[in-house]
Amino acid sequence: MKVNVGRTDRTLRVVAGLIIIALGFYYQSLWGVVGLIPLFTGLFRSCALYSILGINTCKRQS
Repeated sequence: MKVNVGRTDRTLRVVAGLIIIALGFYYQSLWGVVGLIPLFTGLFRSCALYSILGINTCKRQS
């Protein structure tokens, strides 16, 4: 997989994913599973939707 998630984007995704998962546990809802998507895309630094749309938030290398 090609890396297309930058540092700030990665941090926001991991934090958002953990918050969504925690809320899912707190409210005992399966909607917390949705938090795995931003968590995994942040951890693996690759987003399939970004690839489809041609988005890359990584800093450009000179």
